[in-house]
Amino acid sequence: MIELVKVIRLKPLGSYRLWLEFSNGDVGARDFADMIAAGGAMVEPLRDQVFFARAFVQNGVPAWPNGLDIDAIALHSEMKVAGSLSREAVPAG
Repeated sequence: MIELVKVIRLKPLGSYRLWLEFSNGDVGARDFADMIAAGGAMVEPLRDQVFFARAFVQNGVPAWPNGLDIDAIALHSEMKVAGSLSREAVPAG
């Protein structure tokens, strides 16, 4: 069953990692180095870690100033399968 969730907050953690909070209360960190390594025209600007850290939430999904966004439902599902979700508070720092 597909769980309909949105990203409500995110925090860049450095090294292509984002901490994400979903609308159902799940939180977790995701390393996007695999996405960066795969490349592509929209991903290329994210190779600059300063640009990557400019991630923000737009319409319930992680997004970047160049128009790239990531589907929140697929991201949540992937993180759930990987065991990287919990119900913790925002990371310090």
